This record gives sequence, structure tokens and C-alpha cells, in this order.
Amino acid sequence: MKVAVTILAFCVTSLLALGLVMLYSSSMTQVGAHYLMMQLVWSAFGLVLCVAATAMDYQWLKKITWPLFVFAALLLLLLLVMGHHSVAGLSAPRINGARRWFDFHGVRFQPSELGKIALIIALAWYGDRFQRRMPTFRWGILFPVVIIGVILGLIFVEPDRGTTILLAAVSGSILLLAGVRWKFIIPPVILAVVALTISILHDPMRMRRIFSWLDPEAHKNGVGYQAYQAMIALGSGGWNGLGLGNGRQKLGFVPEHHTDFIFSIIGEELGLVATLLVIATFVVLALCGIYIALHARDTFGTLLATGITLLISLQAAINIGVVTSALPNKGLPLPFISYGGSNLLAMLTCVGILFSIARQAAPAKISASDFVSKSNDNPFAARAT
Repeated sequence: MKVAVTILAFCVTSLLALGLVMLYSSSMTQVGAHYLMMQLVWSAFGLVLCVAATAMDYQWLKKITWPLFVFAALLLLLLLVMGHHSVAGLSAPRINGARRWFDFHGVRFQPSELGKIALIIALAWYGDRFQRRMPTFRWGILFPVVIIGVILGLIFVEPDRGTTILLAAVSGSILLLAGVRWKFIIPPVILAVVALTISILHDPMRMRRIFSWLDPEAHKNGVGYQAYQAMIALGSGGWNGLGLGNGRQKLGFVPEHHTDFIFSIIGEELGLVATLLVIATFVVLALCGIYIALHARDTFGTLLATGITLLISLQAAINIGVVTSALPNKGLPLPFISYGGSNLLAMLTCVGILFSIARQAAPAKISASDFVSKSNDNPFAARAT
């Protein structure tokens, strides 16, 4: 377990360091070190939360599961009902056609990031509490769908379909791991796909994004401009890149090159080798998370670690898929690397929870000879508590 935790810490630290370097490189032609300094501040706060989450007993999360869930839901609801109103400096501006952030005197917070954590904790608690009843329709699907629908519904109408799809995939995986039968999962999935399809068909902008994804060349000067320029950046980098700071696409060609599309700048300046290393780092991170989940001391820890691991790894996969045009544009940041305080705080808190689960993991199995030589000890005492 110590090896897994060490590797996980190394992966997260490496991604954080790369993110800080690339943020400075990708934004130095516009605002100098502003993004770097702000990200350093958020990183410091995030590391404090990570250490605090590591030090706590993750079982304590059971006590705050539903207060945290209700608080996250109320924040998401408040985000929608505030509209153009401002209260004591707090507002919810519409940015790029979506209302996803609170703004307090220039500092933005995205409540959906809290909603992600709250939903995963709630489903882990539910799967642990009603584990024996999960194979039934009522306890395995009916009640969990209500829990999931509260958070996903509020995020969906922001609108934020990328986060909705991400959380739906994570939630479904947690339920399956908790013991829900496939035959109960498939109907809600079909309904969700149909609802998503209908919403896209009635949204001209989403339809244009789909068409631009299917034929980037034909829409390179329109709605597909961002994705097309990202592909140019990745292609121009070659194997070894143009050199740190020498990228050209960040000079106003790739919009959001410091946030959702920072992976394209990594490819342009550091090359294909660096992008493959980033992907490999996320894969190793996911494997460490799975290892921690498999060795958690109880069902709650297993479900919680699995949900967190899927959240981080799937978000990274979707972001990289969007930048490489393997997926339509979803608007999800690259964990630990993209600029943004809300997501960084959430991701580092999640890593801290993983560390907490690992710290209290079930002891490794011992051999018969070890057991005989230590017959006066109870090696399973920790697990029995």
C-alpha cells in the first residue's frame, strides 16, 4: 500500500508541476504570470485540503453525507434562481451561454465541483448502507435514481452536459459495483440517452458542435475553430515539440488554451512524447486508485475510492478526447493541469480522501509461517474494528 500511495503522490505532484509550468508558458503573452500566481494560490489551498482529508478518518464522511448533499444541491439551485441578480457582491453571471459559476468580487466558484464530491459520497454511503438490498429494483435503482437525479438535473439545466455525462457514468459504475443488476441499469441508461439526444436536437449550438466534430475541416472557420486549431497545435509539435514557450497557437489561435485546451499546448511545445507521458501518468494514477479501492477496509471505502478514481480518470479521458477531436467539445478541464480553482480544490480533496482510505486499508495477508511465529498477535484486529 505504501508503494501505491507513493506512486499516487508522485503522479499528482508531477501533474501539478507540469500544469504550473504550462500555465505560465501558455499565458505569458497575454497576462504574464497572473494565471501562474492565481494557480499557485489555489494549489496551496488545495494541498491544505488534501492534507486535512488525508489526516481525517474517512468514516467521518458518513456523518456529513446528507448535510453535504443538501448543501451542494441548494448551491446549484441558488445558482439557477439568482439569474442576473446580485446579493452583497455575489452574482451568477452567464458565461458562454451557461450559468455555472458564482462570482464574488472577481473570485469565481463552480458549485458543480462540490456536487461531484457530494454525489459520490452519497452513493458510497447508500451502497454500503443497503448493500444486501441493492439487487432489488426499489433499493437498487428507484431510490438511487432520485439521489442522482437531484444533482444531475440541476447541473444539466445550467447547462453543463459534459459534467452531467461524466457524473452519470461514475454514478452508474458505483451502483454496479454496489450490486445493482444490469437489467435494472439498462432502462435508465436508455432513457438518459434518449433525453440527451432530444435536448441536443433542440439546441442549434449543440448540433453545430456535433457537425463540426464529424467534419472539422468544413467548420474550421466557424464553431469548429477551437478544435481545429488544437489539432494544428498537436500536429505542429511533432515528437519533441517546438520548445517550452515557443508555441504559436497560444498567440490567440486556440481559445481557452490555458483551461480546457491546455493539452494542445503541451503537445505543441513539448511534443508527442510529453502528451503520452501525461496520458501514462493518468493511467498509473487510475491503477493506484483501483488498488486502494480493492484494499479498502470496508464497502464504503471501496465504493468511495472507486468513484473518486473514476471521476479523475474519466474527466481526464474526456478532456484529452475533446482536444484530440476524438469526442465533441464538452467543456471539462484537465485535472491538476488546467487553470481553475474550483476543479483543482475538488481534485486535491479527492486525492486526500484516497490517501485516507489507503491509510486505513485492510492489512496485507500474511503467510502461515508468519502467523505461527506471531501467534500471540491478532493480525486482523484492525479490520475487525
